[in-house]
Amino acid sequence: MGRVKSWASILDDRTRKQADMLSRAPGIAGHVALMPDAHLGKGATVGSVIPTFPNTLIPAAVGVDIGCGMIAVRTNKTGGDLPRDLTPLINLFSRSIPAGVGGEHRLGGGKSRRSQASRSARWLKDNPLPHASGFEEDRAQRQLGTLGSGNHFVEVCLDERERVWLVLHSGSRGIGNKIATTFIRRAQKENAEELEDRDLAALRGPTFEQYVEMMEWAQRYAFTNREFMMDAAIADVGSLVHGLREEERINCHHNFAVRETHFGKEVWLTRKGAIKAGKGDLGIIPGSMGTATYVTSGLGNPDSYYSSAHGAGRQYSRKAARRAFTVESLNERMAGKAWNSKNAKALLDEHPEAYKSIQQVMEDQKDLTRILHTLRQIVNYKGA
Repeated sequence: MGRVKSWASILDDRTRKQADMLSRAPGIAGHVALMPDAHLGKGATVGSVIPTFPNTLIPAAVGVDIGCGMIAVRTNKTGGDLPRDLTPLINLFSRSIPAGVGGEHRLGGGKSRRSQASRSARWLKDNPLPHASGFEEDRAQRQLGTLGSGNHFVEVCLDERERVWLVLHSGSRGIGNKIATTFIRRAQKENAEELEDRDLAALRGPTFEQYVEMMEWAQRYAFTNREFMMDAAIADVGSLVHGLREEERINCHHNFAVRETHFGKEVWLTRKGAIKAGKGDLGIIPGSMGTATYVTSGLGNPDSYYSSAHGAGRQYSRKAARRAFTVESLNERMAGKAWNSKNAKALLDEHPEAYKSIQQVMEDQKDLTRILHTLRQIVNYKGA
């Protein structure tokens, strides 16, 4: 496979060929590490770790949801402390954490909404958007603290000791997408090299420096977006469970780029669908709707650039999943959980069987990370 090191035991031919092509792209500064959840992506394979030279980044490899990732909070409560009927949480989450394509906080409203708007405004004042012209700052403020769609979710889970966890997956929303698509087009326009795929166009020079500023801002925005939503989710659960307290919090990106040193060389390291798994690094690796999520500790494997998988990885495209699965089978897989079942048809592309086995993914990466906790979901609120 050229300059690719793979941990994937489940790997289709198209993904294999894409990873091989990625490894030959101009600007690549070492082997590409392919994670066990790898699947076909835009330009770069989802589930790949990509070193580029210190003056080079491939914006399509970082992806359109810059800074997308996971946050998890362990609480002081156990399953026995929760109410028997958890369906009211779906309505609570839907009010405090807007979801769906274009979802955002509405202006005005009650005290909690005014507080959220004020908090978002303060964050943006303290973290002004670089090169702001043309990038919708007002929309960025309204979407700070919102979930989005697709595979983004809020869950209540129980671990092996029945302790209650809250788990959330989201990224940089519309502003991250706008930054990404703008610089992907610039890279394609400015690129003079012959490429196997136009989406492998890299940025260098002044445009590269602009992209780095914008990308790093979007990563901070995504991190904060998850923090705001988690705070809201804790408040929602706390309204039903007296004395709920947070005991541990983990927040990690899985679509991002950062300067690191590997094999004695400084590089830009892009983790596209991968988490940092240096020795002792805490991570969150979700499966799919209806399957387990793992809290992990990295083992610091140098061949993976201190990285591990970010989730289960798709086996079916979204269109193929809608053709292959039924609402009835999704309802069966989600039996016994509180979830937004009224959106079952819209969520067919998130059917658990559309994803690889998360157990196999974890087995494939035993030399990359170790499992600290295994979480099973009892509430799943997903953007539709």
